[in-house]
Amino acid sequence: MKHKSLGLFVSFFIIYLLLLSSCASKKEVVYFQNAGSYETLVDKNSFAPKFKIDDLISIYISTLDNQASAPFNLFKGASEGGFRAEQVDYLVDQAGEIDFPVIGKIKVAGLSPEELRIILRQNLSDYLKDPIINIRLRNFSVTILGEVNKPGTYPVNGERITILEALGMAGDLTIKGMRNNVMVIRDFDGTKVYSRVDLRNKEIMSSPVYYLTQNDVVYVEPNQSAVTSSKMDNRVSIGISIASILISSAIIIITRN
Repeated sequence: MKHKSLGLFVSFFIIYLLLLSSCASKKEVVYFQNAGSYETLVDKNSFAPKFKIDDLISIYISTLDNQASAPFNLFKGASEGGFRAEQVDYLVDQAGEIDFPVIGKIKVAGLSPEELRIILRQNLSDYLKDPIINIRLRNFSVTILGEVNKPGTYPVNGERITILEALGMAGDLTIKGMRNNVMVIRDFDGTKVYSRVDLRNKEIMSSPVYYLTQNDVVYVEPNQSAVTSSKMDNRVSIGISIASILISSAIIIITRN
């Protein structure tokens, strides 16, 4: 009976340690805690994506006269055998420029798609009448790391994405993610800028990093519970080993007696 009591004591002790290491209060995990019922928040964030060095841009020019616009659209591969030729994208070089057909070098780094569209329309006015200009960023992706359910790099189909949408793609934060100190790492042509946001506060929607840009990295730190749990795992493993030895020794002693 003694060795059974010892075994039960060790089991309850281990369960207690695990519960203690995984506790988290409501204040630590609930989003937008200061948002009131039926509260209206007008989005005043005038974010517009800007092109950066090494971006890959798709630009397609079309008019009612396809032959007139053809020189401004580059394709690679032949359309023989039913295969459609692939359109060539434009890489923003280290000078922040692209080499556009007929027009030549255009400075695009720091411009929004709409600003680039205006510049192209001005340059094309001598060649085309009322051109339709479609512009798309081809390499828009964000990376989500840390205490989320599905960390990884995710492509973005639209022109912009919020940090909340990005975290949603990564399956949201785990219960052990630090919601009040989420880091966004942003690259401005080789210069890294680190910003931190609090998901528990509605003011996050006014943050300059609420809308993410291409190649942003979002990192969710583990909270104290996760750190403690990691330490506890090692201690519990050692405790289980010691408890096993004690129980085995106790059983041997009891059996001999």
